[in-house]
Amino acid sequence: MNRKKGLFLCASAIALCAVFFFCIPCIKVLSVHARLNPEEMYLIKVDSLEGFEISYTHSVNKGRVHDSYEIQNDDTLLLDTTVFVSYGAGIPEPEETPGAVFTVTEDGYVISNLQRHVKKLVMAVGIIAKHGLTLKYKDGDERYLSMTDMFAPQTSIMFEVVHVDLYTYVKNTL
Repeated sequence: MNRKKGLFLCASAIALCAVFFFCIPCIKVLSVHARLNPEEMYLIKVDSLEGFEISYTHSVNKGRVHDSYEIQNDDTLLLDTTVFVSYGAGIPEPEETPGAVFTVTEDGYVISNLQRHVKKLVMAVGIIAKHGLTLKYKDGDERYLSMTDMFAPQTSIMFEVVHVDLYTYVKNTL
């Protein structure tokens, strides 16, 4: 009888571990995934990130734009700063956002303190835009990734903070 009880406890422990590994969403991540195919995803653990930057070539003025995002405690993404070389369609005006600060530098223009919160950031990977993703880690390291290396051009993708199980995290971590 003791042996049966031991086997039952062992099997229960294995089953519990399997449930934890496959089912319990316990890891907070920044998910970058294809909108129409959520299985095509990349995950970055939020604990290690300071934020991230999306860079691209503007479709009208052909200058490079750098949008800096922070991950907030409420799982929203905060667009805080945009850096660009010249104005074009879609570039925010500082007057549009109360409290925004406009600065002219040798390298171009900076609008900081934009304070635009979004739950999900949706974009399409451009062919000509050369979208880039720079991950900014809390230890000061940075990692640049070409979005066209991650997804096919013209793929609609989404950035959002989600909780995933350990299996999904291990399988899709950048």
